[in-house]
Amino acid sequence: MPKETKTFVIFRLGEEEFGVEVKNIKEITKMTTITRVPRAPDFIEGVINLRGSLATVVNLRKRFRFGFEPRGETERETETEADSRIIIAELEGKPVGMLVDAATEVLRIPVSEIEATPEMVTTEVSKKYLKGVGKVENRLIVLLDLERVLGKTDEEEKKKKKGNE
Repeated sequence: MPKETKTFVIFRLGEEEFGVEVKNIKEITKMTTITRVPRAPDFIEGVINLRGSLATVVNLRKRFRFGFEPRGETERETETEADSRIIIAELEGKPVGMLVDAATEVLRIPVSEIEATPEMVTTEVSKKYLKGVGKVENRLIVLLDLERVLGKTDEEEKKKKKGNE
């Protein structure tokens, strides 16, 4: 009997590898012009025109406060930008883009090789964004919960709760 697997789109932020379930992904595009939106949270890069539809673009490095350094003209950042991709997911029927350093592969991970996130999370990414960790050969891939990553910000949730009290 074949092992049950889940398929993930794997991407990099810095040296870390992350994965999101492929069923949630619509496409992966190269960098394009991103139009900034005034007063948006700092991790929202702006919006792009995706074949006539607007898609919000979330910078995952900023979203996770993950070793983010302001852009400069260093050689490494220019290299990274050449590999940067926008992974388009659908959230509540709307396209949302995730800006990542590189989209590297689509990978099937046996369910038996996916473990719950350890209590002592060693990654800088908040545990609430994680679904688990996939073990593939000698690699550990942090698996993200897309709805939480792309959903409302903590501040928006707090305001919503205060409004309901």
